[in-house]
Amino acid sequence: MLLAAGRGERMRPLTDATPKPLLKVQGRPLLQHHLQALVAAGVPRAVINTGWLGEQIPAYFGAVFAPQAAGDQRRPLPLAYSAEPAQAYETAGGISRALALLGDMFWLAAGDVYAPDFDFPAAVAQDFAASDRLAHLWLVPNPEHHPRGDFGLSDDGLALDLPEGDGRPRYTYSTLALLKAELFAAPWCELPAGNPEGLRAPLAPLLRRAMADGRVGASLYTGRWVDVGTPERLAQLNRD
Repeated sequence: MLLAAGRGERMRPLTDATPKPLLKVQGRPLLQHHLQALVAAGVPRAVINTGWLGEQIPAYFGAVFAPQAAGDQRRPLPLAYSAEPAQAYETAGGISRALALLGDMFWLAAGDVYAPDFDFPAAVAQDFAASDRLAHLWLVPNPEHHPRGDFGLSDDGLALDLPEGDGRPRYTYSTLALLKAELFAAPWCELPAGNPEGLRAPLAPLLRRAMADGRVGASLYTGRWVDVGTPERLAQLNRD
């Protein structure tokens, strides 16, 4: 699932007429970088949730994303869309709404994050599927705009919700993850199945509940990664 529903307030005025995942980095929409990596990884299908100016995203990508290079024989990527209103349902609310399209286990990535080296590793997905864990997160070194980070990382590969005052390192959640549908049901999630009322709900509380039960794994990711949250960060990426 690719998250593409947010308003992008900090990116205004660029997002007044264009949804943030369609803003271009190195000549391609942000969302396209993830789609290309999913094709390369052999992922069979992608679901994109849409919200603010959401009609522009299916209009741009259509129902199938094909490899870009001439002669590329890799299978095109079918796309499905989960439409939300302009005031989107937040991450957990949007995922819950789209669960019928997703199956029991799925990748998650945010359409406004630039991570061109992330390759959606199949071996990690296979290990995760065979485990009792509900999520596997990729954590990154803290960027300047988020110096405190989000979660810790244990020596045995568990994500930790560290209490205030704990001196162990914290890292930033990259928005790249593997998730199981079970995380979006009781006791981890309070939303009714499928979120029929369109309730807004963040993902972090669900992850923290599962962390308390030792059911969230994590890896430290050191490849290129930028949360493209401001016009200045977008301009810097394009200069680089």
